[in-house]
Amino acid sequence: MTQFDVESHFDGKLKIAFLNNPKTLNALNRPTLSELKTFFEECNNDDNVRVVALSGRGRAFCSGQDLAAAFADEDEKNDISIVKKLVSDFYNPVVLELTRCKKPVVSLVNGPAVGAGAMLALIADFTLATEKAYFSQAFSGIGLIPDTGGTYFLPRLLGRQMANYLTFTGKKLSASEAKSLGLIAEVFSEEDFMPKAMEILEKLSEMPTAAIKFTKKAFADSYDSTLKQQLRLEAELQQRAANTEDFAEGIAAFLEKRKPVYRGR
Repeated sequence: MTQFDVESHFDGKLKIAFLNNPKTLNALNRPTLSELKTFFEECNNDDNVRVVALSGRGRAFCSGQDLAAAFADEDEKNDISIVKKLVSDFYNPVVLELTRCKKPVVSLVNGPAVGAGAMLALIADFTLATEKAYFSQAFSGIGLIPDTGGTYFLPRLLGRQMANYLTFTGKKLSASEAKSLGLIAEVFSEEDFMPKAMEILEKLSEMPTAAIKFTKKAFADSYDSTLKQQLRLEAELQQRAANTEDFAEGIAAFLEKRKPVYRGR
């Protein structure tokens, strides 16, 4: 039985992947991680897709790794490198496909997001959450370190002190606390969550996709660039954006005093 399903909206411009194993609070296993990787890869290569989202069915976003599934095989139990293989072969490819996606990637956190599930939520371009959601870096509770990009992103998102505090203690952050720390973008009430989220996703699906792609690249490269290098990159990417059909449409719409109709080209 599949533990993963996809919805298409706005004539295919939006794809939403739902983790779909409510009995385990959408815990992650190898097949689900493989499907996630393929989902992001396919969305990245589909010119019709303009925005990508990730959410969960039921009352949770994702409870992290399914520990029973990770150690279910008797042969694997005796493999001293089983955890390294799981991270390297299944989690890391998902992180790389998600973060290299040229389209905006939005997490819709409908409930608890724990461990690897919390990181899947937080490494998206931005995160929308229901007020009942919470985030927990629960790795230390079972004697592990943050993975799924946690050791890379958390210090950058939070600073050293707060990253250490949250990962060492596994403290649960409410959605409102996460927003106050800059970890997520918006918090909505239960009844407003999906309607408001869909409004935002629809707006993104109508934006100039190439400009967003170039913005994502510039932000990603800034982690390793000097100011001079970044300014050169800005000039290069700005010219590439100016060469797009969407830029021409934006200028025409401005001069004609109408709403632009972008096509993502």
